[in-house]
Amino acid sequence: MPCKNWSSETLGVALAILAAFGFSFKAILVKLAYAVPQAVPVDAITLLSLRMSFALPFFAVIAVHSSRAAPSLSRGDWLMLITLGLLGYYGASILDFIGLGYISAGLERLILFTYPTLTVMIGVLFMGKTLQRREIGALLLSYAGIGLVFFHDLEFSGEAQSVLIGSLFIFASSLAYAFYLAGSGSMIQRLGSVRFTALAMLVSVLATEAHLLVTQPLSALLQPLPVYAYAAAMALFSTVLPVFLQSAAIRRIGASKSVMIGTLGPMLTIVFAWFLLDEPLSLVQLAGAGLVLAGVWLVSRP
Repeated sequence: MPCKNWSSETLGVALAILAAFGFSFKAILVKLAYAVPQAVPVDAITLLSLRMSFALPFFAVIAVHSSRAAPSLSRGDWLMLITLGLLGYYGASILDFIGLGYISAGLERLILFTYPTLTVMIGVLFMGKTLQRREIGALLLSYAGIGLVFFHDLEFSGEAQSVLIGSLFIFASSLAYAFYLAGSGSMIQRLGSVRFTALAMLVSVLATEAHLLVTQPLSALLQPLPVYAYAAAMALFSTVLPVFLQSAAIRRIGASKSVMIGTLGPMLTIVFAWFLLDEPLSLVQLAGAGLVLAGVWLVSRP
């Protein structure tokens, strides 16, 4: 059936699936970049800087275009944008990239997918919201699933310290992203999702490049061609496109349905990691993933 004959909801579902596919492939591209043979493997901040540099032209054009006829931002708006940009696309990303140096892509994606339950907890602790029974159930399911996959990775790798360190970094990444989501609602209402996302991304790009300049020599950006290729693919297919595909999906089918469809992401990452990275695929891992996805589905129901 041609896309022009699709209903708005059908198109929204298709966009959400494509966004989940793009986001799920990010961890695979990071692991592939880390594995590129060279004397000193690319580090997290250099790889993130390359990703952001490739994404910068897209977000700059979108930010300028979406701001042309829009009202000017107040000082409070800029302060909130800077805070959220530092949390969401800089803070969460650098913590994620560091964590991926220690643990499998499958475990990383499952831990990251705690962000819906963490967002609920932030609402309870800081925004006066009430914790419902189904949200308690979602928390129990999600963390039971992560526990299964965590111990699976411990058994497979035999390096308890690395798995623990990596898991803590990824959990911190998920927490940073949850704070970003919890604080972005009012800004999206004020600025619109496209303008807000583009401006927040520009903040995160500047923060990433500043981090690189402070901690690394510029020669760190001289990398083998495959690293540039993986970073460019990450920027286009796992950053720019899925960010706006997800925004378009939310506009058509709502946030709850988009989040539920997004639960395809961890399963896709586990399959990609097994196929492309030779990471183990076991019934325990699939059971853990199922529990996490059940928790996300439960907390995302309207």
